[in-house]
Amino acid sequence: MSCGVALAVSLLLSDPTAPTVAAQPPAETGAPAPVAGEPLFADIVVRSGELHSLVRGWLTAGVADRADFAAGADYVAFRARAAELAALDMQGHLILAERGTDGDLKCILRGIAEDMPKRLEAVESAGSAAERAVALDELAYLLNDNVEVITAPPQPPV
Repeated sequence: MSCGVALAVSLLLSDPTAPTVAAQPPAETGAPAPVAGEPLFADIVVRSGELHSLVRGWLTAGVADRADFAAGADYVAFRARAAELAALDMQGHLILAERGTDGDLKCILRGIAEDMPKRLEAVESAGSAAERAVALDELAYLLNDNVEVITAPPQPPV
């Protein structure tokens, strides 16, 4: 059993949103189809863009310089939204895995889903304003990558 299948099975058993994978449109044969227009992937793009803007705004305004930044209501709400986004990224990964299409995007979405909690933890455990700024900057790049990989034209398998 491949690790992807094992991961999909474990997620199906533990994630209540996983049954919606079956509700997605079937894959078309031939060249890879762009997924950016599909509702799930379009939602990921919108959410990622909004969260990216929030992080960039915090960095620009210096709001994250406060030692109690990660305990504030704005960050707590942001963290919840980022966790939802990570779950959607994993759902996108599972959909593409089920279809057997767009291997690169499938892998990237899984990587983003797994990396998001680590980036959030880095923000929360930062010992100084400088460390927090670096952690937020890395989080902003991850969120931007989430948008770019979905909106990029699909590439044929190599």
